[in-house]
Amino acid sequence: MTTQTENSPATDKLLQYLNEAHATEHALTRTLEAHIAITPRGSYRSGLEKHLTETRNHAERLERRMGELGASRNVIQMGIGVVESLVGQALALSKGPIDLVRGSGGEEKLLKNAKDECATEALEIATYDALERLATRVGDEETAKLAASIRADEERMLANLRKEIPKLTDAMVRAQLDDDPSYDASTTGAADAARAGGAAVKETARRAEGGARKTARQARKVPGVAQVEGQAKGAVAGEGDIPIADYDDLNANQIVSRLKDLSQIDLAKVDSYERKHANRKSVLDKVRSLRGNEPWPGYDELTVDELSQALAGADEKRVREIRDYERQHKDRQGVIEAADRELQKA
Repeated sequence: MTTQTENSPATDKLLQYLNEAHATEHALTRTLEAHIAITPRGSYRSGLEKHLTETRNHAERLERRMGELGASRNVIQMGIGVVESLVGQALALSKGPIDLVRGSGGEEKLLKNAKDECATEALEIATYDALERLATRVGDEETAKLAASIRADEERMLANLRKEIPKLTDAMVRAQLDDDPSYDASTTGAADAARAGGAAVKETARRAEGGARKTARQARKVPGVAQVEGQAKGAVAGEGDIPIADYDDLNANQIVSRLKDLSQIDLAKVDSYERKHANRKSVLDKVRSLRGNEPWPGYDELTVDELSQALAGADEKRVREIRDYERQHKDRQGVIEAADRELQKA
């Protein structure tokens, strides 16, 4: 077996692809947890539960291999938080507890989830195809074997999911066309967990109610994702979805005066909504002047306390960057004052 040298171009590229696969597996665990929570007992849920166990194991194996190739724990954790692969972004943005409201009935929700899971498995298989080939080309037999082993699990899961599709489709047809529903919420994963009592109840509630916000926050740590998400939401938003109350009743000057308080994702949402409706130049110009790159991806999602902690011990350049961004965009006095205090120490 050829041993890769740390910090070599080949090792850096391997770590990039391993990190992509690792972030994807980590994001998929949230998807599977959310889907299991709304899936009744049966072969479909049993398959999801087995795959959740495998997915967690995959993430651990990938993390271990990344460590063997020289990735620090901080780098690995950053990969989890940033979800930097395109696949991971898509999972984090489109999956999770939001699936609870998809479809027109429980049976159709399950069918849509299964179709999404099939697509995800195909993407994961392609990810491991690429990783195995890369590892083989650079002489890393260990990583190539790891990719092939995990891919075999994904291929088996895809085959099992495809077997469930006809059954889930039949259940949807019976429920919606034959008026013979079979979905029983009392037998879902969430219901079973609730009956287990204690910690299980709290954990299920936490995931069901807070998971969507968490996955969105994690995904927005990817450069550019927050603004893309805001543009997409603004294009289909109603007035009530815009982060400025009574938006349609306000004149341009009133809207402009409120824009400085908005995050980058909300500015992008206003931009898209405004272009689709009133298309007022003064509003769009002001939005354009306020939009910009955060000091680091995910900055707008942090609280004043979190940023104050980040400022402590930061170098002078970073502190000035944060202070300048706050003054131009968010104007949070607590952050500005914390930055000023750090600059006085410099």
